[in-house]
Amino acid sequence: MEHVDVVIVGAGLSGIGAARHLQDRLPDLSFALLEARDAIGGTWDLFRYPGVRSDSDMQTLGYRFKPWTDEKALADGPSILEYVRETARETGVDRHIRFNHKVTDAAWADGRWTLTIEGQEPLSCSFLYVCGGYYRYDEGYLPSFADREAFTGEIIHPQFWPEDFDYTGKRIVVIGSGATAVTIVPAMADKAAHVTMLQRSPTYILSLPSKDKLALKLRKLLGDRRGYQVTRWKNVAVSTLVYQLSQRFPTLMRKVIRKGVIARVPPGYPVDTHFNPTYGPWDQRLCLVPDGDLFRALRKEQASIVTDRVERFTPTGIQLASGQHLEADVIVTATGLNLQAFGGIALTVDGQPVHLPDHLAYKGMMLSDVPNFVFTIGYTNASWTLKADLVAEFTCRVLAHMREGGYTTCVPVDDGGVPRKPLLDFEAGYVQRSLHLFPQAGAKAPWRLGMNYAQDVVTLRHGKLDDGALRFTA
Repeated sequence: MEHVDVVIVGAGLSGIGAARHLQDRLPDLSFALLEARDAIGGTWDLFRYPGVRSDSDMQTLGYRFKPWTDEKALADGPSILEYVRETARETGVDRHIRFNHKVTDAAWADGRWTLTIEGQEPLSCSFLYVCGGYYRYDEGYLPSFADREAFTGEIIHPQFWPEDFDYTGKRIVVIGSGATAVTIVPAMADKAAHVTMLQRSPTYILSLPSKDKLALKLRKLLGDRRGYQVTRWKNVAVSTLVYQLSQRFPTLMRKVIRKGVIARVPPGYPVDTHFNPTYGPWDQRLCLVPDGDLFRALRKEQASIVTDRVERFTPTGIQLASGQHLEADVIVTATGLNLQAFGGIALTVDGQPVHLPDHLAYKGMMLSDVPNFVFTIGYTNASWTLKADLVAEFTCRVLAHMREGGYTTCVPVDDGGVPRKPLLDFEAGYVQRSLHLFPQAGAKAPWRLGMNYAQDVVTLRHGKLDDGALRFTA
């Protein structure tokens, strides 16, 4: 059986970054990067729906070590995919990728992990690092709609968008109100006869410029690398401020967001019907629209919003609970994701199955009583890559410490007495549906999942490793 020092699972944004950090900081370690699909890119290769783009700025979604040099701060999916692939090529990480390697089981015994790989020979490693995200690639979330089979048009989930699908002149109904829906609606509006966003409840929506003028000026003044770093910290500070204000002064922030919407929708538009969520700002993720493209589609009457509940599908559209009927040729179910932990890999330690809810997450990146194992879960209130980069740096610190001290095993140990709480303190439906499948967090450090980048920089990049919970043995 082949053995490598480290196996990284997932060749998406996080996995490519993790491999680069490992290769740069610990070049003498052997590693393999396993990808279940046949392409680099993860999310950015999977999603092909119209207008697919980032929902946060690229100065923070991009890697710390590789400046984002495109003019657009809110970038389209193909540009992000090329950025990830370019990183893999430039660093030579692409030579370590093994495509069509789907890990189904990982068993720890005798000081190493043995990986069962679908259709391939088993592989063993000393350290397992999972960067597979937290949602299922093979299925999206689809509520049970009454009489769904009665609809005679096409029903499409954005996660599985048909290649070269022509919707010119068609009536489109997009079910949903999250980031995917507010992206698809304006992107389809120019070619479709009309696009209706059907939402069960409203979402907070902010308009931001697609180009960050200050970032462009800083690049000219300081150069690509320094300008990128300054902009990155500027955006971290701004997003942290918005999040903190939203949590502490929700009424004020609700008014500020509402005022921004009123300034962009047509006069007399029913803002309180379609843009007045029942929850507080940042209890769920805010949706960003570049250059107000959704509001522009509303003003041009190319798109509309309906806030109502689906009663049933009909042969020609959707019957709503209010009695209204929406005519449609195409229904797009932007109804969310199905989460799964660690790419669905079944873990066992010394012959005992790892039941994830029984374990605590150490610093949101390791599991109590599971040796030599790291995973990446990003921020819910900021760009995913900010946390992914820090997890990669921390992992490299752990591996270097093990090598220098002659240790073969590191494992977080929960001595008990730590009050437990959900891993993700987030009200979004796709999170709440699946939290019972994930490990839990603790009410105090180091068992909390940090949601503050500046604090995590101190803790993960500079904090001590021997903190009493993370134990190293030879």
